[in-house]
Amino acid sequence: MKLRHESDHPGNTEQEAPVLITEAAPSYDDEYAARKRKYFWMMGMRFPCLILAGVFYHTWWLALALIVLSVPLPWVAVLIANDRPPRKAEFVNKYQREPRAVEDGTHRIVAGDRDGEQD
Repeated sequence: MKLRHESDHPGNTEQEAPVLITEAAPSYDDEYAARKRKYFWMMGMRFPCLILAGVFYHTWWLALALIVLSVPLPWVAVLIANDRPPRKAEFVNKYQREPRAVEDGTHRIVAGDRDGEQD
């Protein structure tokens, strides 16, 4: 019986990315880059909205909608850029013991001396 080595598999190259086996969160640099991209996209949408509002000034409701849309964009972009994604809830496996039954109420009571006093 011949054992095959991993490099014997067709299509297996040395440059392949490693397989992700954990559910680790992305690095802080990756999160920051994603937030920065969202910020630039949202801020980049403001200027075209204002230009289109000027182009469609004859259709007043469309121009007004584009202006109203462009006003909160900087505020929303800053909020999204400064907000980190929430932590994911992780299930922690803790030992849970079985609750014990309460003992029955019949106990043997031994009468005795208390502090050396006699009855």
